[in-house]
Amino acid sequence: MATEDHLTRVELLQADDESRFLLRDRLEIAHLLRRLAAERALVTAHLAPGSQSFLTMVLGLTAGEDAVMVDGSPSEAINQQIEGAEQLTCITQLDKVRVQFRLGPPSREAAQSGAVFSAPLPTEVLRLQRRDFFRLNTPVTQTVVCSIPLDAEQGSGRRVEMRILDISTGGIAIAVPPSGIALAPGMSFDGCQLKLPANEPISARLTVRNLFRLVTRNGTEMLRAGCQFTGLTPQAEGTIQRYIMKNERQRSALARSRH
Repeated sequence: MATEDHLTRVELLQADDESRFLLRDRLEIAHLLRRLAAERALVTAHLAPGSQSFLTMVLGLTAGEDAVMVDGSPSEAINQQIEGAEQLTCITQLDKVRVQFRLGPPSREAAQSGAVFSAPLPTEVLRLQRRDFFRLNTPVTQTVVCSIPLDAEQGSGRRVEMRILDISTGGIAIAVPPSGIALAPGMSFDGCQLKLPANEPISARLTVRNLFRLVTRNGTEMLRAGCQFTGLTPQAEGTIQRYIMKNERQRSALARSRH
């Protein structure tokens, strides 16, 4: 599973409550961008088309608040690429919340020093709190799966094992196969089985709450379905919590050994 830092784009495809993730009110978007400018938050901007990225900052809004100004790059070669870009995907953090928005196409503005670009105010901003999206990422050295019984429409009652990307006592995120399986918010599955290492399978009911497309730095795309548990027994919750704590301790010990 790619970590938050490795993701270049997160795209919300469907959710049972999109307002939790997407900001679409123009005044609220303008307020958020002004805050980013006031706090001089570092922004990673990815150019499209292409794979070039650069660090920038939101400088402010135009007088009519219909466009946003961003700093250019110290490299004139990159600034020329920005001028030819169709779109910038901007990623930053504000109050420990991941903030992502698209700008484009950027236009170079006259400036006394350095390059400055303007772009129309984004129509939506994606905000992801860690507790909503990034939980315990399952170790890459272990394949942790959930066996899900699909209904007749999905596959004639067959069971499919899907890789668990992250887990909490409230739910899991699973990697959705690129074809053959269509998940959507609101779909529920009884009789799912979580297969955690060194533990008996855990039975649970899963309800799909959201569906994201993730794009990593190397261009790999993945569909991620966020699912909520219902009907977990206290024993099952305890097993999941112990699994999380064990992996966190191992991760902390590994991090200390590297310093």
